[in-house]
Amino acid sequence: MAARKSGAAGTAAKSDGGARKPSPASMKREMPDPVVPAAWEPSGGMAAIRITNVKAICTAPNGIRLVVVKIETSEPGLYGVGCATFTQRPLAVVTAIEEYLKPFLIGRDPNDIEDIWQTSFVSSYWRSGPVLNNAMSGVDEALWDIKGKRAGMPVYELLGGKCRMAAPVYTHASGGSIEELEDSVRRLWEEGFRYIRCQMAVPGYSTYGSRTAPRGEAAQRGRNAGQSGYDQRSAPTLDEARSRIARQAEMPWEPTPYVRMVPNMFERLRGTFGEEPEFLHDVHERIPPIQAIQLAKDLERFHLFFYEDPLAPEDIGYFKMLRQQASIPIAMGELFVNVNEYLPLVQDRLIDFMRVHISDIGGISPARKLASLCEYFGVRTAWHGPGDVSPVGHAANLHLDLACYNFGIQELARFPERTREVFPGSPEVHDGMLWANDRPGLGIDVDEKEAAKYPFPEHPLNGAWPPVRRRDGTVIRP
Repeated sequence: MAARKSGAAGTAAKSDGGARKPSPASMKREMPDPVVPAAWEPSGGMAAIRITNVKAICTAPNGIRLVVVKIETSEPGLYGVGCATFTQRPLAVVTAIEEYLKPFLIGRDPNDIEDIWQTSFVSSYWRSGPVLNNAMSGVDEALWDIKGKRAGMPVYELLGGKCRMAAPVYTHASGGSIEELEDSVRRLWEEGFRYIRCQMAVPGYSTYGSRTAPRGEAAQRGRNAGQSGYDQRSAPTLDEARSRIARQAEMPWEPTPYVRMVPNMFERLRGTFGEEPEFLHDVHERIPPIQAIQLAKDLERFHLFFYEDPLAPEDIGYFKMLRQQASIPIAMGELFVNVNEYLPLVQDRLIDFMRVHISDIGGISPARKLASLCEYFGVRTAWHGPGDVSPVGHAANLHLDLACYNFGIQELARFPERTREVFPGSPEVHDGMLWANDRPGLGIDVDEKEAAKYPFPEHPLNGAWPPVRRRDGTVIRP
């Protein structure tokens, strides 16, 4: 599948996105009229500007389908970028951006971030789905980027300023055996990471996060990554993707062997590394609620930093039972797309870390409100940060991390050099923390010429998650 032309065309963007002040005459010529008349005149003491173009940039420099929105304005050289990546349905998001939000936004004042978010939210009548939310996120983050550039400040300054100098991160250790997992933990610890998520394969089963399904890929992935921790592989060919899906279908999933394995895994890790490392674990909603509760009880003695996604969004009624049975810190939220999914968990103090995927709830605007809500109930932030969040999305995460008092931890995805060439200004990681570059706006850009070198790879399911099944053929949540 080729990249959409809208994402491949254009000249390389300037990394600083700096603005040149136009003459009033040229500015007036460039000002488009909005389709919907403005509800008020521009205010705030700055020259009036308008949105002149909204486009989706599609690129996959590391084989992962990324969607980024670029909003251009009537002020020459002034634009913003935002993450709209929904890697399992990227073209649906592109359609929402270019066919629905773009006509709605042309001619609008980019300063009106909140009004643009709210009017976009209700414009489809049916709302709160991941496609529209990701499209809105791309717009929302791009508008915050523009506002920061106009103000000459990083976005975190507009959110109230820094609460910390950098954001501590956790990264992922995995293995097909306990020995491989220990080696992975040891490498990360020696690199300076103190928070480490640990996942291990259950032999013969398609285990989430173990990097061993399909068979035989873990060792090659490790060789590709090398000592740097970066996975330098190119996207698989169509035939390779078909083969991978077929091999995965050969490996079933059963919850009971997994539930028995995990406590033994952490007993070995604590015996090897002691109490100093902060270990985390992701259940990924794959087991029945009653088994998730029992596993939480079994893991209490290993003092995890958090226990992630023990329940599916459809099973949140079990959180009260889980809280009553175990004191293990609980992280939840990466699949949430609606405030009514997470509000009860926060107000009833049933979770400890909020894990929402920022683009899935609509961007920086709703995320900053959610963080403020969580602060009053003792819930810390731990924004979702996997490889299928673009570097622009990771920059947005970081600005919230720096500005939110109740920050807890940030998930880290380390991108290879070719991805960083597409996204100049990507946040840097050292000393176990993520650091902002302090440039105005989000501090990151998209080089469209570089992005065009990496069109979306062909895939038999267009990037969708293939089914995972139990031995009897029943499909499970991925």
